[in-house]
Amino acid sequence: MPKSEKQKLKVLYILDYLKRNSHEDHPVGAKELMQMLEMHGITCDRKAVYSDIRALQDYGVDIETLRGKGGGFYIASRNFELPELKLLIDAVQSSRFLTEKKSRDLIRKLCAECSEDDARLIRREVLVSGRVKSMNESIYYNVDAIQEAIAQNRQISFRYFDFGIDGQRRYRERDYTASPYGLCQDNENYYLLAHSPRHGVTSYRVDRMEKICLEEAPRTPCPELAGEGLARYASRMFQMFSGEPTSVKFRFHRDLSNAVIDRFGRDTILIPDGEDHFVFTAQVAVSPLFLSWLLGFGTKARILYPQWVIDRCTDLCETVLKQYQASENE
Repeated sequence: MPKSEKQKLKVLYILDYLKRNSHEDHPVGAKELMQMLEMHGITCDRKAVYSDIRALQDYGVDIETLRGKGGGFYIASRNFELPELKLLIDAVQSSRFLTEKKSRDLIRKLCAECSEDDARLIRREVLVSGRVKSMNESIYYNVDAIQEAIAQNRQISFRYFDFGIDGQRRYRERDYTASPYGLCQDNENYYLLAHSPRHGVTSYRVDRMEKICLEEAPRTPCPELAGEGLARYASRMFQMFSGEPTSVKFRFHRDLSNAVIDRFGRDTILIPDGEDHFVFTAQVAVSPLFLSWLLGFGTKARILYPQWVIDRCTDLCETVLKQYQASENE
């Protein structure tokens, strides 16, 4: 590469080096920058380095100058602050729908947004191996295809699979067709909210979808998933699983206030009931999974009404009890 061409890259090399190596506690001096440039076959003097620093500052890069002995230049602000990067990396670590390989790739890219010293500090805290992760490497392409279908108002077709007891994929017999409306993360998994010709409003695990194709047919209109309806449906469905939405009144022990707020939101009105309990009413989707969540609190949680929900809960308890009683007699 001719010398003139390399000189054009000089300011880019300086910016990249400052991003990777500079820090408020570790400014980079002009001499260090000159040595770095020489390794790239570019010779210059201090005056040229100072001129490039000013050009980067004029461009909008937040470069601070520390004068005196041990001084130099450092990037004062970045796209992400260190606490923000840690939050994003934690989200990547805990996301079950990302494979271990994709998690590591994303974390590596996030670490590139800070200095190498900070990146080494973050990597020491990163634990990916041993976590429950998806085995579907195509999830990135799935999300891209779904977003494209939503943008173009088109239906999608795809294959859907479950895992057998041998841990292998078991594809369902037919291809699925759906009108995609949104994506939602819940309980560390990623879901597509869509309208199905067979089931109406429903959801699919994105990491269990394969071979997504955009169809020519436009999406089926679905008011339940339009505008704010999408958020309402996601909240109702993923807060209390699937089932018929019902207004239910509960009586919980005061120790469970955090669990109620976490599940139903801070807008839930908790009314004291004696010294140790509170009552509240919430819109829930009554299902075996919802009842199992409730029963997990033992005697500290109770349904007050409607009666049919109480009956369904007692039926579930009796069914499970009979199963264990039957096993004792075998």
